[in-house]
Amino acid sequence: MKLALLTLTALAALAQSPDAAFQKFFAADSPASAARAASDIEKSKITFDDAFARLKKGRAYTAQKTGVVPAKVRVNNIDHFYSINVPANYDPAKKYQVRFQLHGGVGGRSDNQPRGNGEIGQLAGNSEQIYVLPYAWDAAGWWSDDQVLSLATIVDSLKRTYNIHENRVHISGVSDGGTGAYWIAMRDTTPYASFLPLNGYIMVLGNNEIDDGKVYPGNLRNKPLFVINGGKDRLYPTSYTEPYTRFFLKNGVDIEYHPQPEGEHNTRWWPQMKDPFEKFVTQHPRQPHPARISWEASDLAHARAHWLVIDQFGPAPGERAMEDLNTETEFSREKKPGRVDLVRKGNTVEATTQGVTAFTLLLSPDEFDFAQPIRVLANDRQLFNARVQPDLKTLLKWAAKDNDRTMLYGAEVKITLK
Repeated sequence: MKLALLTLTALAALAQSPDAAFQKFFAADSPASAARAASDIEKSKITFDDAFARLKKGRAYTAQKTGVVPAKVRVNNIDHFYSINVPANYDPAKKYQVRFQLHGGVGGRSDNQPRGNGEIGQLAGNSEQIYVLPYAWDAAGWWSDDQVLSLATIVDSLKRTYNIHENRVHISGVSDGGTGAYWIAMRDTTPYASFLPLNGYIMVLGNNEIDDGKVYPGNLRNKPLFVINGGKDRLYPTSYTEPYTRFFLKNGVDIEYHPQPEGEHNTRWWPQMKDPFEKFVTQHPRQPHPARISWEASDLAHARAHWLVIDQFGPAPGERAMEDLNTETEFSREKKPGRVDLVRKGNTVEATTQGVTAFTLLLSPDEFDFAQPIRVLANDRQLFNARVQPDLKTLLKWAAKDNDRTMLYGAEVKITLK
């Protein structure tokens, strides 16, 4: 009997050991599963510093099938198919850049089934990377919330299987895919390093069948864009697109613009533009904790940008009118949105808000000195000035959500403006 009790005790201790708990956490197949597994890490009594180091190191990757790998994710009870192009000499010890390539001709596709052979084809770049080719269709264009969630789910799934460089995940697209790149940039900036719309046109999103009153061009300021449009494009010539591109350039959007005066609605310019395209991507990795954020939303489903989470909308004391890039694009407004602009300097965060009454700041030990007070000013009022303690529960909560070795948070500071 004593032996049996000792065996059970040993098994219980093993089940709650940090090694076993982290193995279960890293083996989880989704953020929800990882969140459930996080409780075992907490029970293991591991220190914050040890857990932080393990999360930064991440899971151990193994060899995978190379070539074209068909896959799917399920979002809102609908299958979203995609193909993964894995380099022939894929090395699980090496981090790989990822390019999403969004196709055009969405309105001509009546179902969600894959098309073609799933290869990147002539739009392949010079550098060794993983390509992801998802599929959209008339009922789920790139400008749908289902597709925003689908792409984010694909990013999460990739990171659980392949050694992805989290700060080098880029979204490009041609025609409707280029327009979709604009949409994703305005809806969900956090997972991505840059957006590269080719032959796209942001004002397609103003179509009554697309514009849902939640299109915020100011959000383009958060990531760099690489834009190509053709002068002889029969659908979106530079005479249509360029005034908006140049307006954004003048108003704080980081755009590398390559107009093609003789370009039509195709990618015949790719052989000449491949090197500048790849150079741009190489030179623009994601900053996981950007020192500046400007984010606008009107619902909680799209209320996060990196270390900022908008919690509540409404007028707040001390807010003032903020310039709005929508004065040029004139997308519809379903309801009054909220916006927060952040600037971080050391341990001080300065926030300017409009239409927001509460927000949360996620603090990373990589950017903030937890041994010193954190100071938060909002609309010129000091609303927080204190030290914060690194919290294991918070660390695991966001590690489960983000599945990102470079974006780890040790504390939350909740700010209420009224």
